[in-house]
Amino acid sequence: MNTWVTAEGGGSGIEIGHHSTWDIFGFSVHADTITSTIIAGAVVIGLGLMLRRSASSEVPGKLQLAWEALVTWVNDQVESTLGRLNPFVVPLAASLFVFIFVANLLEVIPTDHKAPPPTADVNLTYPLALLVIICATVYGIRERGVASYAKGFFEPYPVMGIFNILEEIAKPISLSLRLFGNIFAGGVMLSIIGLLPVWLTPVGIVPWKLFGMFIGAIQALIFALLTILYFGMAGSGHGGDDHGEAHSSDEDASKQEAEGELQPA
Repeated sequence: MNTWVTAEGGGSGIEIGHHSTWDIFGFSVHADTITSTIIAGAVVIGLGLMLRRSASSEVPGKLQLAWEALVTWVNDQVESTLGRLNPFVVPLAASLFVFIFVANLLEVIPTDHKAPPPTADVNLTYPLALLVIICATVYGIRERGVASYAKGFFEPYPVMGIFNILEEIAKPISLSLRLFGNIFAGGVMLSIIGLLPVWLTPVGIVPWKLFGMFIGAIQALIFALLTILYFGMAGSGHGGDDHGEAHSSDEDASKQEAEGELQPA
């Protein structure tokens, strides 16, 4: 998908969404998207290596505290709504959040369009969404078995099968286009504001870039939370009864254990 908007003003033009391409075996490869993705991935890997080297149970650093706060908050949100999921789900969602947030930050960094935000290109957002859906499907099959997972598409009534299958097909499309649309629109907004005369933008471009950072963080958070939601749905079925019953059973067991400890010997 090659979409672009051209804004002209003050004798200069800015093209948004127009990618520099490499022609490889007859395929057009977006070189700037690949470059931006590599940069964002390198930053995330670098942060992970820094965290690994400086991690301490006695005197945690700021990076470790920030990561633990993020993982703890996400884990609390998951357990309060979906119950307990496989331990790898929350770290996966948190890692996706950090990667997408770093990728979105490239939108507000002046790189002269050499490294635009890769999330403003559907060639990245589609694979990210497909990765989430495929992993969630594999997780659901491993948790419930092939027969039970397939049966979940036809519950509570067999006629619902077609709608549940269409919903499953629409998930990666909506997940990817939501992220792409918001980041692409943010880039258009910042570029147009940058071309306006000073008397129309007395506050300058900086507040708008901060707003763009906020939007980037919100979109990364939404993608991560939807990832967790899709894993929860895959593990419990479309009705979500299994996890709800398991969560209720865990709560009942905890209450009974607490009552047993309070009873006099």
